[in-house]
Amino acid sequence: MAPRSKEKEAARIVVTQVRSGIGSKPKHRGTLRALGLGRIGRANVLPDRPEIRGMVARVSHLVTVEQAGADADREGKR
Repeated sequence: MAPRSKEKEAARIVVTQVRSGIGSKPKHRGTLRALGLGRIGRANVLPDRPEIRGMVARVSHLVTVEQAGADADREGKR
């Protein structure tokens, strides 16, 4: 059996903050921080897992989500 690390890569998503967390509920601001965000325009590449999707759903009014391409291998552009 071949090693699976290179064979099958996990799906990834790019989460970008597009609105401010000021005035949001404290749980929403905490979720932004947990996603690696905190300022408008900041983005982070994260694994596409149910836990991450749940956090994104909580702050969907503050972020945008895209599928990560091959060029988005870096962990967050700042």
